Amino acid sequence: MGKLVVNHNLVTPEKAEALVKICPFNAITYEGGKIDITSACKMCKMCVRKGGGLVDFVEETTNEIDKSEWKGICVYADCTGGKIHRVTYELCGKAKELATVTNHPIYALLIGHNVSENAKELLRYGVDKVFVYDSEELAEFRIEPYTAAFCDFIDKEKPSSILVGATNLGRQLAPRVAARCRTGLTADCTVLEMKENTDLVQIRPAFGGNIMAQIITPNTRPQFCTARYKVFTEPKPADNPNGEVVNMKVTADMLKSAIEVISSTDKPKDIDIAEADVIVAVGRGASSEAMRAQAKELADLLGGVVACTRPMVESNIFDAKHQIGLSGRTVKPKLIICLGISGAVQFAAGMKSSDCIVAVNTDASAPIFDVAHYCVVGDVNEIVPKLINKIKENRDV
Repeated sequence: MGKLVVNHNLVTPEKAEALVKICPFNAITYEGGKIDITSACKMCKMCVRKGGGLVDFVEETTNEIDKSEWKGICVYADCTGGKIHRVTYELCGKAKELATVTNHPIYALLIGHNVSENAKELLRYGVDKVFVYDSEELAEFRIEPYTAAFCDFIDKEKPSSILVGATNLGRQLAPRVAARCRTGLTADCTVLEMKENTDLVQIRPAFGGNIMAQIITPNTRPQFCTARYKVFTEPKPADNPNGEVVNMKVTADMLKSAIEVISSTDKPKDIDIAEADVIVAVGRGASSEAMRAQAKELADLLGGVVACTRPMVESNIFDAKHQIGLSGRTVKPKLIICLGISGAVQFAAGMKSSDCIVAVNTDASAPIFDVAHYCVVGDVNEIVPKLINKIKENRDV
């Protein structure tokens, strides 16, 4: 990477006006006797080649770090209300897989109060060491103390990679810690791979899901990423784990905060499609009121929930909490039935890991059939009622 540098000592009004006209993106301004290059610059370097020496392109140098000083793959254990979020266990399984490439230890970082039992539970998921910051002042999440504890762990243990669940808490904490460590952060990763030189390849959808971006941060440590719930597979816990719980010192400086938690109230429990074992998903091809009612009946018969695609939310037919996809929820049910869904990449990215995918669509070339295990070409208005009746008949037998 490099940057453009203006040689202000060579600037004259005539040269500056000529330079402004050279830029094809109108990214150069001249005001108050000063040349400025705005964010509209596309680095075409036309100003360097034809600017008469007013602008130079300077290559930026990066200081290489000693990667051998950073060792370990750490999972941040999201513990809210005394309970560990299950995305943590999924990330422990992924960390174990990544560690086979570099032979690094697997760490877990747990911040809270009275979390000793949670720490022991983490050991069952392949963690070598659980580092615990336990204090009454850490019982409620406050961003400053949690960040201070997180950074204290990084300073002392120097983990090479840190995996954080993309929960409400994780999405607040990860960017703040990464910024304080002056390192990169890749959000909502769908694929993680490890190189032998300990560089973490972080892959996520970009440009609306039309491409998959591969991101690495080779010159900074630790490497930070977040991943959504249900993206990776949760491993089976071991009965007799071999690991260690390390209690870290919590200092008064860590607990300094401008935030006071007066009280906390549990949010009323609502439908969480990410937790459902069976989902009936409807798209524009099944958007009629009658079809939605049949989808609900089918879901009830199968003990599942109804979900939808983004257009259904944008049309105010469904609430956003029912949406599957990159801008909605990632799901991994045992069974998902897709009704009238074309299967755009944004939707498919949010459900393609499901155990069994059944798709019904009138278009035989619909993209949804590329990820479905069972493909039914036909009208949902004819097929769904027959399916409902068949289920009822079998239950009556």
